[in-house]
Amino acid sequence: MVLLVASVSAFGADLSCNKTGNTEEFRYAWRVRGGLRFLAGLVFPTSGVGNLKTTFADKIHSELLITAPSGKQGGFYAYESDMDQAGSRTLMTYHGYAWGDKQRSDRTVFDYVKGLARSRKETPAESENRVRKLPEGDQFRDILTAIYFLRQNAGTLTHPIQTSIFSDGKEYPVIFRPAEHKTFLIEGKNIAASSFDIVDAPGGKKWPGGVKVWLTDDERRIPVRIEISQSMASLQLDLKSVESCATLVAGM
Repeated sequence: MVLLVASVSAFGADLSCNKTGNTEEFRYAWRVRGGLRFLAGLVFPTSGVGNLKTTFADKIHSELLITAPSGKQGGFYAYESDMDQAGSRTLMTYHGYAWGDKQRSDRTVFDYVKGLARSRKETPAESENRVRKLPEGDQFRDILTAIYFLRQNAGTLTHPIQTSIFSDGKEYPVIFRPAEHKTFLIEGKNIAASSFDIVDAPGGKKWPGGVKVWLTDDERRIPVRIEISQSMASLQLDLKSVESCATLVAGM
């Protein structure tokens, strides 16, 4: 059994914004949740570190890297997204992972001019290119652009809304909805946060996933906890430090 324990003592829970620029970066400790924790340890690590980084330039690029304490060589999950400058349209989505001999990457670029989605999936055994018509409407998002949307709209999202999420090369109808409110104790500080769920919408293609994100109640809407559910496991990421924060985010 592979059992890796996160070394989180190196991170301080400093939520202050003492750096400016065009990049924000948050660091997390993660763990596998639920009854599959022991079984998951037979295949991939059950804890580690995470890094959520967003860069603001001619487009918004966001990436979430989830690794074992030993870094990418111990295995990883990776998500990447590109958005337009307003954060309203997803331009590219990527999801990849590697644990032991299991590897996969899936990247899709959205061509709104031609109305096409161009995808490439790669595994150690094969690669596949696909071109499809874009999903109807421009309001579909992936996990990272969905979290960005919630951060932008947390103050006004008081009722559930239905939209679409792009996950593993497919579109699924989902619901964004406000959920609980609680206070997190981080390094002796009480941090108030509100949660939002991204869940499968009834009556359509069933999404085999789910996301719950806890955002601070201040204007920065920092994700202090992110829960990502997949078919085989559920990951919980808890914030340990704010490495940098962009001036563009402060006004959201």
